[in-house]
Amino acid sequence: MPVIKAQRGSDGETSSRAPESRLQEAVGLAGAIGLDVVASEIVAVNEPRPATLIGTGKIQEIDELLDNSDIGLVIVDHPLSPVQQRNLEKAWVAKVIDRTGLILEIFGERASTKEGRLQVELAHLNYQRGRLVRSWTHLERQRGGGGFMGGPGETQIEADRRLLRERITKLERELEQVVRTRQLHRSKRKKVPHPIVALVGYTNAGKSTLFNRITGAGVLAEDMLFATLDPTLRRMKLPHGRTVILSDTVGFISDLPTHLVAAFRATLEEVLEADLILHVRDMSDPARDAQSDDVLRILGDLGIDEKAQNEKIIEVWNKLDLLDTEEHDALMARAAANASVMGVSAVTGEGVDALVDQIAARLAGILTETTITLSPAQLHILPWIYEHALVDERRDLEDGSVSLDIRVPGPEAQRLESMLAG
Repeated sequence: MPVIKAQRGSDGETSSRAPESRLQEAVGLAGAIGLDVVASEIVAVNEPRPATLIGTGKIQEIDELLDNSDIGLVIVDHPLSPVQQRNLEKAWVAKVIDRTGLILEIFGERASTKEGRLQVELAHLNYQRGRLVRSWTHLERQRGGGGFMGGPGETQIEADRRLLRERITKLERELEQVVRTRQLHRSKRKKVPHPIVALVGYTNAGKSTLFNRITGAGVLAEDMLFATLDPTLRRMKLPHGRTVILSDTVGFISDLPTHLVAAFRATLEEVLEADLILHVRDMSDPARDAQSDDVLRILGDLGIDEKAQNEKIIEVWNKLDLLDTEEHDALMARAAANASVMGVSAVTGEGVDALVDQIAARLAGILTETTITLSPAQLHILPWIYEHALVDERRDLEDGSVSLDIRVPGPEAQRLESMLAG
């Protein structure tokens, strides 16, 4: 399985990741869907070929490898145009997929919610739309006579494209309905004053393991890339009694094609709504700094600018149990000197209690926006609300109840919840 390492990333900037690290990641992506990696290789590409991306000499070399081995799939860790993909398949007489196609396969296997499956199918159809010509190489494409614009091959391709467009339109309509439903659920959550804490990080950084450690939930947490795709939400109690909602999200990855971001939009929207973001980092990975840059870049693309990142993010330096004693102690000392950094091991539990205390401290001063409705029997709470919360709008309803749009600080949020429940 050769892996093509381009000199530049998908955004045109020079990649800060070592080729060996990217190769290891590509092998991990293949393993995430159970592929048996027979061979992997870094191929230097000085001048990408429009027809094949790589040179003829390397194509022949890989062809010999394929002839001598039982290999039916070649993964190229670089975007391929439809022409490049088709030409490489002809040269190697094997199935060829690029990085985008591989990630789509993983997403398709991992998605479990209705929205996740719809998003993945939509991304897959949009990806395939420009590659339909590959499916009809056995059909004639020359212009026909008698006034017809094309031969039977073109007719078949156009019919297939029409079916694709119809399916894409149908999926987009279904997704709109799912998005409206999710927004309704989110608006219901806002009626209860619970802050949201979102976990983000590079894929396989240990987010789900940390999520399980903090909440006791049984979320899939395996040592593989993209083990989590769909969003997972759990309530948890902080040490001083305040309830928060913890959200586990899909792992980020470098050079993710723009149109694939929609495939996990549900989890990313939870990040945008979050009051606090835990950026979980795998400190045992040699590429940890480059991975951190990728995560912060994606957060910036989502609209979380540098100022918001400084205010809302706690860096969680995870997997310290995998380091030797000297590096472990050095990183813990650095973390202790920075209020926005916490050193932990989600596996052993080291530092997790201190992290939870830090979450509580950071959320203590956050005003949570919420809408509450007081029944006539609860109106005695009104004076307390006006004293301890900011009332943005009041609506007196016909049945004698009162609806309030308020902002309540952290220490009073738990008290208000108890009063409303009582």
